[in-house]
Amino acid sequence: MNASTAGHRRGLRRRTPRVAGKRILITGAARGIGAALARQLHAHGAHVALLGIEETLLAQVAAECGDAPWRYCDIGDPAQVERVVNSLTAELGGLDAVVCNAGIARQLSLLSGDPTVLEETLTVNVLGVYYTLRAAGPHLAHANGYVLLISSLAAAIHLPLAGAYSASKAAVEALGDTLRIELRHTGAKVGMAYFAELDTEMTSRGFGTEAARSILGRSTVSGVAPLGPAIDACERALARRSRRIVSPYWVSMALWCRPLTQHLIDFSLRRGVASGLAIADTEPTGFTTEQPARPRRMRKLA
Repeated sequence: MNASTAGHRRGLRRRTPRVAGKRILITGAARGIGAALARQLHAHGAHVALLGIEETLLAQVAAECGDAPWRYCDIGDPAQVERVVNSLTAELGGLDAVVCNAGIARQLSLLSGDPTVLEETLTVNVLGVYYTLRAAGPHLAHANGYVLLISSLAAAIHLPLAGAYSASKAAVEALGDTLRIELRHTGAKVGMAYFAELDTEMTSRGFGTEAARSILGRSTVSGVAPLGPAIDACERALARRSRRIVSPYWVSMALWCRPLTQHLIDFSLRRGVASGLAIADTEPTGFTTEQPARPRRMRKLA
């Protein structure tokens, strides 16, 4: 066998990793990133299980994924999360990866806005991730286990009216960095996804407000990016158990020089913020996903 033939055969053995056969649990799978990822993973041979709070939409996505197992689950309820994750894992016959995708957004003026916006955002985006990790962790603490946390460029770059969302995504980043170290001895890996403004309802409903347009002078900071490349990046991460993924590509540069990027944001928004905050105080907005009633975790401010 000559060298070229041997090289060709070695190349065949070094195939790009695939998701086929992997058992993957996805939170917030009713629409947006979660739904699109579930469909693509199923199409490429993965076994998916879905959870969320929008039952009609979730059932439709599950049907499109070969009648994948799914459950209603309020991830702000730790007992419910543990029960649902264990049930879905049993239906899958084990777990290779979890995608912590569920999240909500709503604009908030930190000093004059409704403090329950921050409370709800942290309940879903931070505590919900933590509860999911606690429930799924024992099933993933093995040599092929993987956790993919959907963070955001907002974890590093902070804008007015997005303080609640940015704080929650920065917390997710911290949880991921810590979990990576704590899981290392098991062989499991942790990845972090940093996305900019994607073409989802999270962007249009969460931040496409009159107040935000007044401050920014346009609908978005960087322009709405297509969802497809982000979903492809998630699939590659799940196949390779990647440490970090971004979409669009330029997000990696913004993360690399985050202090400079934040300084540029501060400088460019040095005027016009006051009028935007005044609009936010009276502009009717809601969460990107309507939330179930929950007991208050924070005392009402005097």
